[in-house]
Amino acid sequence: TGLAAVPPLWVQLAQLEWPETVTGHLRYITNSGGHMPKPTLDALRAKLPTTRPFLMYGLTEAFRSTYLPPEEVDRRPDSMGKAIPNAEILVVREDGSFCAPGEPGELVHRGVHVALGYWNDPEKTAERYKPAPGQLSGLVIPELAVWSGDTVKMDEEGYLYFIGRRDEMIKTSGYRVSPSEVEEVVYATGLVKEVIATGVSHPILGQAVVLVVYAAAADTTLGDDILAECKKRLPAFMLPARIESRAEPLPRNPNGKIDRKRLAGALENLFQDDVA
Repeated sequence: TGLAAVPPLWVQLAQLEWPETVTGHLRYITNSGGHMPKPTLDALRAKLPTTRPFLMYGLTEAFRSTYLPPEEVDRRPDSMGKAIPNAEILVVREDGSFCAPGEPGELVHRGVHVALGYWNDPEKTAERYKPAPGQLSGLVIPELAVWSGDTVKMDEEGYLYFIGRRDEMIKTSGYRVSPSEVEEVVYATGLVKEVIATGVSHPILGQAVVLVVYAAAADTTLGDDILAECKKRLPAFMLPARIESRAEPLPRNPNGKIDRKRLAGALENLFQDDVA
């Protein structure tokens, strides 16, 4: 009666014909592991009119952190909601101080769901499990929270919005670009079935934005069509410098997510011959 998946899987499922009987028993769906593209969410809701969508965010180190009530989906479909019961979600700067509304920062999860650490890995435990922000100094046993490494922002009403993983942010022309922001625009064009945006070393830009796309009916004009649509909706520094088209679905890692590292590794020498 419930179905949970990550965005790349939902993208694929949204393209399929669902049996008519599913509306009689599928009560809810949940999303975690990244931002659900709005075109995918719209397609799923059209196919599952009686199924309630819960947009969520989760951490391996704390299982689930936030959820957006289905009643709020129409008002803020790009939000991952607020903290689940018995958890507190904080957005903090690098120095541990709290971010202002709308200011990007690192998501920190504190509460009873936080694990004790990584089994037999004290180095990684010390990297991710650190004292929760805002505690009094001098505590003998300070409370530990899990520092996610994900960049998010919180609005004036306390709703959270996923921006991207810190290690996936693209640094181009002096700007920091969230891959999900670019991908959302590309998905909205309806021209592709799957897409990732990644940063590739560039002699002038530092990193260039590169798209890897999969489209069932790709032709020689696909790249030009995507770029034309991006120019309508993105500032110049976020535009892709190259669009790589694939004839098959993009590779997955064991978690079912698109394997960004593998795709990025295959592109690392893409601009090595470019000169200033």
